[in-house]
Amino acid sequence: MTIARSLLLFVVAALAEIGGAWLVWQGVREQRGLLWVGSGFIALGLYGLVATFQPDANFGRILAAYGGVFVAGSLAWGMVVDKFQPDRWDIIGAAVCMLGVLVIMYAPRG
Repeated sequence: MTIARSLLLFVVAALAEIGGAWLVWQGVREQRGLLWVGSGFIALGLYGLVATFQPDANFGRILAAYGGVFVAGSLAWGMVVDKFQPDRWDIIGAAVCMLGVLVIMYAPRG
Protein backbone atom coordinates (compact mmCIF):
# COMPACT_ATOMS: atom_id res chain seq x y z
CA MET A 1 0.00 0.00 0.00
CA THR A 2 2.89 2.37 0.70
CA ILE A 3 4.18 2.08 -2.87
CA ALA A 4 0.69 2.70 -4.30
CA ARG A 5 0.27 5.75 -2.04
CA SER A 6 3.69 7.05 -3.03
CA LEU A 7 2.97 6.63 -6.75
CA LEU A 8 -0.39 8.38 -6.34
CA LEU A 9 1.33 11.28 -4.58
CA PHE A 10 3.81 11.52 -7.46
CA VAL A 11 0.92 11.70 -9.95
CA VAL A 12 -0.88 14.38 -7.92
CA ALA A 13 2.37 16.35 -7.58
CA ALA A 14 2.96 16.11 -11.33
CA LEU A 15 -0.54 17.35 -12.12
CA ALA A 16 -0.03 20.32 -9.80
CA GLU A 17 3.45 21.20 -11.05
CA ILE A 18 2.92 20.61 -14.75
CA GLY A 19 -0.54 22.16 -14.65
CA GLY A 20 0.78 25.15 -12.73
CA ALA A 21 3.65 25.69 -15.13
CA TRP A 22 1.25 25.35 -18.06
CA LEU A 23 -1.07 27.96 -16.54
CA VAL A 24 1.84 30.39 -16.11
CA TRP A 25 2.92 29.66 -19.70
CA GLN A 26 -0.59 30.34 -20.96
CA GLY A 27 -0.87 33.52 -18.91
CA VAL A 28 2.44 34.95 -20.10
CA ARG A 29 3.26 33.44 -23.51
CA GLU A 30 -0.31 33.21 -24.77
CA GLN A 31 -1.28 36.49 -23.08
CA ARG A 32 -4.24 35.08 -21.20
CA GLY A 33 -3.65 37.35 -18.22
CA LEU A 34 -2.78 37.52 -14.57
CA LEU A 35 -5.60 35.22 -13.44
CA TRP A 36 -3.94 32.37 -15.34
CA VAL A 37 -0.52 33.29 -13.96
CA GLY A 38 -1.82 33.55 -10.38
CA SER A 39 -3.64 30.23 -10.70
CA GLY A 40 -0.40 28.70 -11.91
CA PHE A 41 1.47 30.07 -8.89
CA ILE A 42 -1.12 28.51 -6.56
CA ALA A 43 -0.88 25.15 -8.32
CA LEU A 44 2.92 25.27 -8.11
CA GLY A 45 2.66 25.92 -4.37
CA LEU A 46 0.36 22.93 -4.02
CA TYR A 47 2.94 20.81 -5.80
CA GLY A 48 5.45 21.69 -3.08
CA LEU A 49 2.96 20.75 -0.41
CA VAL A 50 2.04 17.40 -1.96
CA ALA A 51 5.69 16.31 -2.01
CA THR A 52 5.83 16.58 1.79
CA PHE A 53 3.33 13.73 2.11
CA GLN A 54 5.69 11.16 0.57
CA PRO A 55 6.39 8.35 3.07
CA ASP A 56 10.18 8.50 2.54
CA ALA A 57 11.85 11.13 4.73
CA ASN A 58 14.70 11.96 2.33
CA PHE A 59 14.02 15.17 0.41
CA GLY A 60 16.79 14.55 -2.12
CA ARG A 61 15.56 11.05 -2.92
CA ILE A 62 11.96 12.23 -3.32
CA LEU A 63 12.90 15.06 -5.67
CA ALA A 64 15.33 12.93 -7.65
CA ALA A 65 12.70 10.24 -8.21
CA TYR A 66 10.01 12.82 -8.90
CA GLY A 67 12.15 14.15 -11.74
CA GLY A 68 11.40 11.00 -13.71
CA VAL A 69 7.68 11.34 -13.06
CA PHE A 70 7.89 14.96 -14.19
CA VAL A 71 9.54 13.98 -17.49
CA ALA A 72 6.96 11.31 -18.33
CA GLY A 73 4.09 13.43 -17.02
CA SER A 74 5.15 16.43 -19.10
CA LEU A 75 5.06 14.37 -22.27
CA ALA A 76 1.66 12.94 -21.31
CA TRP A 77 0.33 16.44 -20.53
CA GLY A 78 1.57 17.66 -23.90
CA MET A 79 -0.16 14.78 -25.66
CA VAL A 80 -3.50 15.31 -23.92
CA VAL A 81 -3.65 19.09 -23.59
CA ASP A 82 -1.54 20.40 -26.47
CA LYS A 83 -1.95 17.48 -28.91
CA PHE A 84 1.84 16.94 -28.92
CA GLN A 85 2.98 13.78 -30.69
CA PRO A 86 6.08 12.32 -29.02
CA ASP A 87 8.52 10.39 -31.15
CA ARG A 88 10.06 7.07 -30.20
CA TRP A 89 13.00 8.80 -28.50
CA ASP A 90 10.65 10.79 -26.27
CA ILE A 91 8.91 7.57 -25.28
CA ILE A 92 12.16 5.68 -24.70
CA GLY A 93 13.52 8.56 -22.63
CA ALA A 94 10.37 8.72 -20.51
CA ALA A 95 10.52 4.94 -19.95
CA VAL A 96 14.15 5.21 -18.81
CA CYS A 97 13.15 8.01 -16.42
CA MET A 98 10.32 5.94 -14.98
CA LEU A 99 12.68 3.02 -14.49
CA GLY A 100 14.86 5.44 -12.54
CA VAL A 101 11.89 6.36 -10.35
CA LEU A 102 11.34 2.71 -9.48
CA VAL A 103 15.01 2.11 -8.71
CA ILE A 104 15.50 5.27 -6.63
CA MET A 105 12.29 4.99 -4.61
CA TYR A 106 11.46 1.33 -4.31
CA ALA A 107 14.68 -0.70 -4.56
CA PRO A 108 15.26 -2.80 -1.46
CA ARG A 109 17.62 -1.11 0.95
CA GLY A 110 19.55 -2.92 3.60
